[in-house]
Amino acid sequence: MLDFEKIVAAINMISAEKKIPKEKLVSIIESALTTAYKKDYWNKDEKVNVTFDLESGELSIAIEKTVVEEVKDSSTEISFEELWEDADDYEEWDVIEIDVTEDVLNTSGDLFGRIASQAARQVIIQKIWDSEKEKIYELFKGKQGEVVNMRVDLVEWWKVIFDYNWNQVILPKSEQVSRDTYVPDQRFYVYVAEVVNSENSSPKVVLSRKRKELVPAIFAEYVPEIGEEVVSIDNVVRQPWVKTKILVSSNYEEIDPAGTLIWQKWMRVKAVMEELSWEKIDIVPNDDDVREVIKRALTPANVINVEVDEDNESAIAYIPVWERAKAVWRNGMNVNLASKLVGYRISIEEMEVKKEEDEGEDEE
Repeated sequence: MLDFEKIVAAINMISAEKKIPKEKLVSIIESALTTAYKKDYWNKDEKVNVTFDLESGELSIAIEKTVVEEVKDSSTEISFEELWEDADDYEEWDVIEIDVTEDVLNTSGDLFGRIASQAARQVIIQKIWDSEKEKIYELFKGKQGEVVNMRVDLVEWWKVIFDYNWNQVILPKSEQVSRDTYVPDQRFYVYVAEVVNSENSSPKVVLSRKRKELVPAIFAEYVPEIGEEVVSIDNVVRQPWVKTKILVSSNYEEIDPAGTLIWQKWMRVKAVMEELSWEKIDIVPNDDDVREVIKRALTPANVINVEVDEDNESAIAYIPVWERAKAVWRNGMNVNLASKLVGYRISIEEMEVKKEEDEGEDEE
């Protein structure tokens, strides 16, 4: 038979650990036992009401039936004859509850207990998981597109569990960055990529350390001029844990947008790089002259000249022979990121120049 003392103990423990209200857990238990009853008696049409009193640890099971003159469906209807001396208390089409608690526990308690243990287990696990999702959704509702600073609570082989306002939140493996080293009690900025709650699916919150949007969101934490709209981040491209390139601009001529993000002694950009486990960051000031933007986007390479074909959205960047490794870098990563940043397909052409005279000079 069901051990109600263990059920009460389990409710108290789960409520404390998962921060789920006891009333919610009781509702989950009742739903699971309803499922178990229907599996036991092989009747899905019956309207079963299961009530579990957490204070007393008592269980009650009742079946709803409609009073009729002639029974056509015994699972949902009951005749006046079956009500015996209570028949005079009802009229046809009244809905009554028939208590079957003792019958279930006395005549098939062991069977019910076994089936309940099997059927209810999956229901309880699923319902608790759904409750967790709802709770996490409420925590992050309205925060999509923002970063939150959280403490690492637990590290498992495939996931990192953060503590946020005394709730456990999972950063899945797919959204982690291999350069990060997650250690309990260490704090990280985490990007809130998705917060969704629809009628067709359970609530979903996706946290990320991998998305490119994480970088400008962290910059906004360190650069108040971004929030004040003095400086704007126009585009971001990223190869997680390796390199990020940012295109920045300002509507104020006296403001240096790149310098604002870098700040004195590289203070701000270093703070962001540290948050990203020292991922490289290239900050490129935007300009009306796309050739100048492309030159800067190919940092750290020194570009001599750029030819632009605006109709085909392509460009050729001319560099000294010895700058090729910097311009291309790691299987073309630097030039590919630069292309995505400025929106032009960039080709690299090498030029023979005298290093001692012409390095760093633009060719007409």
